[in-house]
Amino acid sequence: MAAKDDVQALLFDVFGTVVDWRTSIIDDLTRFGAGKGVKADWAQFADDWRDLYQPAMDEVRSGRRPWTILDVLHRESLDKLIARHGLAGLSEADKVHINKVWHRLKPWPDAVEGLTRLKSRYIIGTLSNGNVGLLTRMAKFGGLPWDVILGAETALAYKPLPQAYLASAELLNLRPAQVMLVAAHNGDLAAAANAGLRTAFVVRPTEHGPRQDRDLEAERAWDVVADSFVGVAKAMGC
Repeated sequence: MAAKDDVQALLFDVFGTVVDWRTSIIDDLTRFGAGKGVKADWAQFADDWRDLYQPAMDEVRSGRRPWTILDVLHRESLDKLIARHGLAGLSEADKVHINKVWHRLKPWPDAVEGLTRLKSRYIIGTLSNGNVGLLTRMAKFGGLPWDVILGAETALAYKPLPQAYLASAELLNLRPAQVMLVAAHNGDLAAAANAGLRTAFVVRPTEHGPRQDRDLEAERAWDVVADSFVGVAKAMGC
């Protein structure tokens, strides 16, 4: 029996794997800025915001601060960036709108089709560092057909801590080996594999823009390696 034959659920990393966060943020904030008369290098703004993502979560992972959801961490990072980029005249409503750009991220072109095919045979859901409210609104915005939304908030642990993966399997009443993580990040998959999950790598070579220099190929013999969610669906018999 192949390693993936016992899989009953496919759970997905979201930022970068399911949705094109960088292009979505650039496009959304370019429109917002044009409407408000606010000028900025929105590509750099998006990259800077993402660069603050891991350090913010590290404060929670390390126990230096209590459990804090990603929406709050994003807002704290946003306030730093507004000052750094010299964006003046933004109201509180403007800041709330900008922060919720993470709720309005667009799926990669293959995402909905591939997820729909996989959903015909497997439980599909998120295994993300996003909070439930964020991921739910993103799913509504992008038409993502999840069966369940799980992740850091339901596990009370940010990836790559083992509990982030193990708690998600436990919540589905499954053994870790019955769950496959689908991700565009080799490091995420390595942590999932160490926790006993099956693994699928999907390459997203433009997640970080035209100069991306990481995760351009599978770095290990993951259970599935594909260039799209449709490819994952084919590999999983859907």
